[in-house]
Amino acid sequence: MAHQGTTFTLNTGAKIPAIGFGTWQDADAQEPAVTIALKAGYRHVDTARIYGTEAAVGNAIKKSGIARDQLFITSKLWNNSHHADDVEKALDASLEDLGTDYLDLFLMHWPSPFARSDTLMPKDKDGNIQAGDTDYVETYKAMEKCMKSGKTKAIGVSNFSKAELERLLKETSVVPAAHQIELHPWLQQQSFTDFHKQKGIQYSPFGNQNEIYDSGKDLGKLMDDPVLVEIGKKHGKSGAQVALAWGIAKAHSVIPKSKTEHRIKSNLEGDFKLPEEDVKKIDTIDKKLRFNDPSKSFQWNFYADLDGKKGRKTEQR
Repeated sequence: MAHQGTTFTLNTGAKIPAIGFGTWQDADAQEPAVTIALKAGYRHVDTARIYGTEAAVGNAIKKSGIARDQLFITSKLWNNSHHADDVEKALDASLEDLGTDYLDLFLMHWPSPFARSDTLMPKDKDGNIQAGDTDYVETYKAMEKCMKSGKTKAIGVSNFSKAELERLLKETSVVPAAHQIELHPWLQQQSFTDFHKQKGIQYSPFGNQNEIYDSGKDLGKLMDDPVLVEIGKKHGKSGAQVALAWGIAKAHSVIPKSKTEHRIKSNLEGDFKLPEEDVKKIDTIDKKLRFNDPSKSFQWNFYADLDGKKGRKTEQR
């Protein structure tokens, strides 16, 4: 029996489960992890070309015996395939690895292009990433064609700034169905999320439940924030589950990732109704703290007009 969890409706009319299963760490552990997740009741799986996990996700789905139309599968276009002639080929490679003939959602992982290359991280002789010159508007237009051909049911973006998103809306014809970006109780970006609601773009945050989101010695871990822990005690939930419930209360689809059976199952229990007073209390703990900003290595000024620009950098996502 699938977990009858909360769903949100995309601007295409499709329903997206509020909790998705993220697969972005440790490729070797993903097939068993996705298998556990599907068994536990997840029906939304989030992957990307760069994660190296698409084949493992595909194997787990195949072995699960769950019908394709019961699943919501998201993957993302990597930066080395931004050129208009490379987009569909990259999508085809993802579809082949996933063992499906369409995606439910295809995202541009970053607005920043790398040089056209068969390698995911093209480097120059000094070992720096080679930036490309493809405009993300052209990349997105090629993604629109993939939607017309039925290879993906919806398209969207990830890690865009407000100015980049505004330009995209002006110069293309399909409003992104979703925008995946770092968002959690310590980086709430309320005015940016309001902007998405006005435009009918589903806001899909990562970072609600990531163990690596440890802010260093002074602040501790997001999940151990005393406000989250205290609210959790009241509901018999963990700080992590409360953070997920807060995201869902804000109508964001959340994408926790884990490899352990216990945590995979417990994340699903983050889909509970958080009372309004608790949501408001969590709204007060925004630290404008961004963990994820690869501007330097990708040679692109990310999030230039968003909160948390000076945040600490950790591994890229």
